Amino acid sequence: MATTEIDIFANEEKRSLELAGHVGFDSLPDQLVSKAVSQGFCFNILCVGETGIGKSTLINTLFNTTFESDEASHYLQDVHLRPKTYDLQESNVNLKLTIVDTVGFGDQINKDESYKPIVDYIDTQFENFLQEEMKIKRSLHNYHDSRIHICLYFIAPTGHSLKSLDLVTMKKLDSKVNIIPVIAKADTISKSELHKFKIKIMSELVSNGVQIYQFPTEDEAVTEINSTMNAHLPFAVIGSVEQVKVGNKMVRARLYPWGSVQVENESHCDFVKLREMLLRVNIEDLREQTHARHYELYRRCKLEEMGFKDTDPDSQPFSLQQTYETKRKEFLVELQRKEEEMRQMFVNKVKETEAELKEKERELHERFEQLKRMHHDEKRNLEEKRRELEEEMNSFNRRKVAAETLMGQALQSCSQQPFKKDKDKKNFFSLPSACSLTSGRNLN
Repeated sequence: MATTEIDIFANEEKRSLELAGHVGFDSLPDQLVSKAVSQGFCFNILCVGETGIGKSTLINTLFNTTFESDEASHYLQDVHLRPKTYDLQESNVNLKLTIVDTVGFGDQINKDESYKPIVDYIDTQFENFLQEEMKIKRSLHNYHDSRIHICLYFIAPTGHSLKSLDLVTMKKLDSKVNIIPVIAKADTISKSELHKFKIKIMSELVSNGVQIYQFPTEDEAVTEINSTMNAHLPFAVIGSVEQVKVGNKMVRARLYPWGSVQVENESHCDFVKLREMLLRVNIEDLREQTHARHYELYRRCKLEEMGFKDTDPDSQPFSLQQTYETKRKEFLVELQRKEEEMRQMFVNKVKETEAELKEKERELHERFEQLKRMHHDEKRNLEEKRRELEEEMNSFNRRKVAAETLMGQALQSCSQQPFKKDKDKKNFFSLPSACSLTSGRNLN
């Protein structure tokens, strides 16, 4: 019986299901486009280059407008990043454009830390987005994404090679942002020199391990054009917002005594190629690469620093709660250890202070005993001097009494013999006359 049923089912023809009508999920891309257009887009450009190399002029030329910009000085002590946001509209598409300028880059004598403010700014934007993602109540749909999508690195048209500052800065930035190198003011060198300069730049970037942005070639629709444009890197560009009459039409160009250089003439510069690749063909890929590659790398490193892992040592899923509990226990143990270290440090400090105070007390006691001995010696010396002085006074008094006694006896004897005294006086007063006579005799 079972065998018969199996044969019957095997011999039945397979049925094919057909749709009774139009389902309509093929309109999903249109729905996504409509929703994205209604929400608008954001695009953030970082311009890195020396002061006066033409960053603001190129941005104005790219978007065919004049953005407000303050003239930067060449004498700034540090590098400052100056972001400005603008709301642009083209047809029915709204774009929130943020342009970040590196003010003072390359103007310092010591350029060792010139790249650090740029790296810090990029990391800060990543950190802000990560903090918004980790909130309990997130609002990413209306969050202003300030992460840098593209870095236009302006290279001075020296015609020789890249500067050390350029290589170091691009090496520090290549893992954090999409870098497109551009040769600024390309009309200052000849075409042959420009071609050699491009080859030299790419050779130095490869030899120093600098990863610049490569236009994607996976999509068949843009494979050919992106492959061609990858061969033109770095782009040699010219910026100008001035309208110059060439022939019968007005074009954006730079006017010189010997002629004009047209910005949108592909035989003069690569400005059109840069605009097409940056704004028309690959703007969404730049946004996607920023989120999927650079931000994810920053997020992964940040979470690993915090101790989060995807799996435990046994390759089992590692839950967030377990990770939190583990980090909390580690933190408490570390906190207790630090408290014990601080307590022990405090005890040792108290002991050291007590030992110092005892040493100071001993030194003060010795000083006191020394001063006491000195006082005793001085007191004894004063006593001896006082005793000697008293002896001298007594001796003086005895001599005085003896002298008074002798004087009294002399006065008494003089009063008893008055006549003899008068005679002696006469003899005394007559002595000069006798002497004068004697002296006169000697003179004669």
